[in-house]
Amino acid sequence: MHEPLYTAHEMRVAEARYPGYPGTAEELMERAGRAVADEILASYPDVRRVVAVCGGGANGGDGRIAARVLREAGRDAVESDDLVGADLVVDALFGTGFHGKPRPEAAELIERINGSGAPVVSVDVPSGVDSSTGEVAGAAVRADLTVTFHGRKVGLVVAPGRFRAGRVVVAGIGLEPAPTAAVRATPALLERVPRRGERDTKFTAGSLLVVGGAPGTTSAAVLSARAALRADAGYVTLAVPTASLEVAEILALEPVKRGFEWVDAVEGLGPDLRRATALALGPGLGRSDGARTLVRELLERSQLPTVVDADGLFGLEPVERSGTLVLTPHAGEAARLLDSESDWVSGHRLDAAARLAERFGAVVLLKGADTIVRAPDGRTIVCDTGPPSLATAGTGDVLTGILGAFLAKGLDPVDAAAAAAVAHGMAARAAPYSAGLVASDVVDALPSVLA
Repeated sequence: MHEPLYTAHEMRVAEARYPGYPGTAEELMERAGRAVADEILASYPDVRRVVAVCGGGANGGDGRIAARVLREAGRDAVESDDLVGADLVVDALFGTGFHGKPRPEAAELIERINGSGAPVVSVDVPSGVDSSTGEVAGAAVRADLTVTFHGRKVGLVVAPGRFRAGRVVVAGIGLEPAPTAAVRATPALLERVPRRGERDTKFTAGSLLVVGGAPGTTSAAVLSARAALRADAGYVTLAVPTASLEVAEILALEPVKRGFEWVDAVEGLGPDLRRATALALGPGLGRSDGARTLVRELLERSQLPTVVDADGLFGLEPVERSGTLVLTPHAGEAARLLDSESDWVSGHRLDAAARLAERFGAVVLLKGADTIVRAPDGRTIVCDTGPPSLATAGTGDVLTGILGAFLAKGLDPVDAAAAAAVAHGMAARAAPYSAGLVASDVVDALPSVLA
């Protein structure tokens, strides 16, 4: 279901479990260096002159072994910081233990590597990337290929580090698995989504209430409702302000439609809340005082498993509730909830997700190319199935509907959030378009992904 993602500390634990360690450290280094050389020979069979830029630690040792093995294979491989004439550069400056900002001389060398014009292969992790967080505090190598050992490092999957790693190859060096705090979601996670049985009715297959769709943004809530049905929810009610009801009737055929007035809206939605097994709150709801009051009252008075997105996050404050709560912000929304800046969130995504989960006592799905699911108890799942084509209006509303459907089916909230992110990304890849993808394309591709 998941692939482990290692921090620097967790890698040290894995190495310490190796029989005879640390006396066998050279044996592990030999395997690592050979793995880098083998991947270079496989990926760049025509390369002749290779320059390995090696630091003084174990990562540099891996690079020197790689250069030696390449020489044995007939390549002109040298250990140097003179990059003139290099057909390929091996980056072996810093390893998994690096954090912070490179010193000026190292930063200058990193910039020369990036400006060499030759393909760059990083050893274990691109130099300048924090392997445990993905943070990049200063200069960092832009690798075309990263050969990492034993397992993926967190920093190779989480932005901004992921954007420095290029193609990632995991090379085994004989270590046994070790526990990790963070994992990477795989498509196998969708196997946990409950499927309808012969005795299910439309209500027991998952009954979702979607609340949103103010005038002018009604289509956002419609997309969520349609996505929930395509994600196999049995019964979906779309509740919109009365002024939007006529538009909702035209746009959404399958969901049950319900209009509400801002005053006493919770009482008016009472029968729908009692019928539902989960609540999706916020898509296109607007940012009026009435919308903010409705969000607070629904969260305080309903204990249904609830996903809050989009306008539902505007002005959100922690509330006392015993029911499951999942928040799905993008970087800008997360920054507002943390009284921070979106650039800070983008550069410290794990930290931002952890702070949100703690502040709101909620499962947090921080959207992005490396969607991060973080639980208050520290469980962390990174979902990187989403293609760049998802960066278009309305796809967040689709994700809300999928997640709402999975919550309505009774799936654990952490698994529901991660599975929704996986299904969302896979549906985007399965859609007939990449350029020009629109949100409804993702909705229509969901059944084939979940089949």
